[in-house]
Amino acid sequence: MPKATIRDVDLADKRCFCRVDYNVPMKGTEITDDTRIKASLPTIKYLMDQGAKIVLATHLGRPKGKVVDSLRLDPVALRLSQLLDAEVRKLDDCIGDEVEQAVTGMKPGELVLLENVRFHLEEEKNHREFARKLASLGDIFVNDAFGTAHRAHASTAGVAEFIPGYAGFLMEKEINALGTLLLSPGRPFVAVIGGAKVSDKLGVLESLLDRVDSLIIGGGMANTFLLAQGHNMGKSLVEPDKVDAALRIMEKATDSGKKLLLPCDLVVAHAPEPGVPVKVVEPDGVPGDMMALDIGPETRKVFAEELAQARAVFWNGPMGVFEVEPFRGGTLEIAASIAHVDGFTVVGGGDSLAAVEMSGYAGEISHLSTGGGASLEFVEGKRLPGIECLVDRA
Repeated sequence: MPKATIRDVDLADKRCFCRVDYNVPMKGTEITDDTRIKASLPTIKYLMDQGAKIVLATHLGRPKGKVVDSLRLDPVALRLSQLLDAEVRKLDDCIGDEVEQAVTGMKPGELVLLENVRFHLEEEKNHREFARKLASLGDIFVNDAFGTAHRAHASTAGVAEFIPGYAGFLMEKEINALGTLLLSPGRPFVAVIGGAKVSDKLGVLESLLDRVDSLIIGGGMANTFLLAQGHNMGKSLVEPDKVDAALRIMEKATDSGKKLLLPCDLVVAHAPEPGVPVKVVEPDGVPGDMMALDIGPETRKVFAEELAQARAVFWNGPMGVFEVEPFRGGTLEIAASIAHVDGFTVVGGGDSLAAVEMSGYAGEISHLSTGGGASLEFVEGKRLPGIECLVDRA
């Protein structure tokens, strides 16, 4: 069922409790990447233009229910005010008398930023009373935080029990783009899944095999599949307890007639460090004292040939330790291959987005998803609490 958006409701003089995703990377008090803040601007500007009173809520980091000064939102408020060219008042908490007074005194078009909602343990536990207190700050709930839509937290889903919830423009964009892959992808549909661990994405891999024509597996997680095939992976990151699961997924691919592509050569070294000597070996030739840290040139060619035939692509997870120069070639070549696909392409996940930006091909991707885990679960066909709680469009 399609969800109602902020276009479907009269916003004039309404208090909007707006959940955004400002979980931005920080170095000290400096924001190193403000992409997520910029992604929320269309929704915020629309709410301002419509005369709404905007109460922004977000988390930052993992304070685990405690006040952590380094995770306060003052730098976020400063950056948002610069981008909007408008005052953004940052409050010292997200509930309480001071917060209620500040919100009560707001005028149409004004906005405040609540303090990090994860300073309260009740947030991640979706505590009903905590959700009620947050909801009391708004007449309506606006969810524009797709990156947290797979979490049933107080500020992402719980508040919708008390006030009606509507999708912001970023949320709407994500639902539409990922819905295309879920409901009517072009064929062939190819998924590229990387990252470190099989255990993080077991369910996704099994579910994707029901939806895609080809599944490409790279990164550290491919090592466990190669181990399952009987290869000695040296000191590579592997999960021996997931070998049976890897075998099951490979058998499912065979039984269902789907292609499952694994690396046929690897870039190995003694450590994931700049300047270390590297070798290219086949999976059965990984030295005992070395580790696989990227896909090799022949694998890149095979993966690129598969992607060249695709009409829909979903990519989540790098092909190696792309943050370190000797091991980024595979990830960057995959980014280039996906950019040249004649079809609908989606890249999700922080590392994958960073790799696409690094490659210079970000502008060639159909949709850059702001949610890693959320995009995976959406494409997997799961129901996301932060979306399910929103009002259905009539």
